[in-house]
Amino acid sequence: MQPKNKFPLILIVGPTAVGKTELAIQLVERISGEIVSADSRLFYRGMDIGTAKPTREEQARAPHHLIDIADPDEILSLAVFQHKAREVITDIHTRNKIPFLVGGTGQYIRAVTEGWSPPEVEPDERLRGELERIKEERGAHWLYEKVGDLDPAAAEKIDPRNYRRTIRALEVILTTGKKFSEQRGQSESPYHLITIGLTRPRPELYERVDQRIELMFANGFLEEVRQLLAMGYSPSLPTMSAIGYRECVRVIHGELSEEQAKAEIRRATRVFVRRQANWFKESDPNIKWFRVEEGVVDDIESYIRSTLNVVK
Repeated sequence: MQPKNKFPLILIVGPTAVGKTELAIQLVERISGEIVSADSRLFYRGMDIGTAKPTREEQARAPHHLIDIADPDEILSLAVFQHKAREVITDIHTRNKIPFLVGGTGQYIRAVTEGWSPPEVEPDERLRGELERIKEERGAHWLYEKVGDLDPAAAEKIDPRNYRRTIRALEVILTTGKKFSEQRGQSESPYHLITIGLTRPRPELYERVDQRIELMFANGFLEEVRQLLAMGYSPSLPTMSAIGYRECVRVIHGELSEEQAKAEIRRATRVFVRRQANWFKESDPNIKWFRVEEGVVDDIESYIRSTLNVVK
């Protein structure tokens, strides 16, 4: 039975390339629902191929929300996403549909489901400017290592490529003298959460990643990045630092060959997959894990219906 006064929210989580998109669409087609994207890479217009954004055909099969909601030079903060996602989830509930929150960006999912709120520390522009200067002199990884020294728990949750997140963590730590990881507000979830974790053997997952990368380039990934640059979007934008986009920029600028870029993307994606595992652990008792194989959609549908106490 559902907890009193709580509407259901189904989470579909798992690493990149595990098959979340197709499986979520099939479930929504069977269980009257709608998909809310919690993948931060899918927010941005014009960034389609390199983010493996659901195609028009896939989006036509099931209602999707929070895709293509910002331009690449807009910064969609965690707080803004949290507000937008909860508005959409409420709207879905009012139409007697079931929302499926789908994605691999752990902090965005936690922000919605656990009421995370950013530390209440006003930006310190002088300190931030100094950290930006250090980044230019010593590199973003040097700053990331400093976060690791001061707050290992925070570093574990931050993508080393996300230098803005790294700088914000250092800013909060140095301003307050307290660990960034201990300052995030959290409250009881307002939803009846049903969390579905998808898994595949690691070699199989890596093979799917490799196939996806090859398909992205075959489908015009380099042309997509050239178009973004031609539209005036700077390579230094945070959105352009997403895995794949930075490497494509370097190919366009003659700094890497296409094959070298693919190798760099494969390496970075493997690191990202391992980091995703820090957010959603197979030992977590709140997550029901399913290995993606033939018949798994039937098994997951049965589990969801039994949990919701819905008669087929």
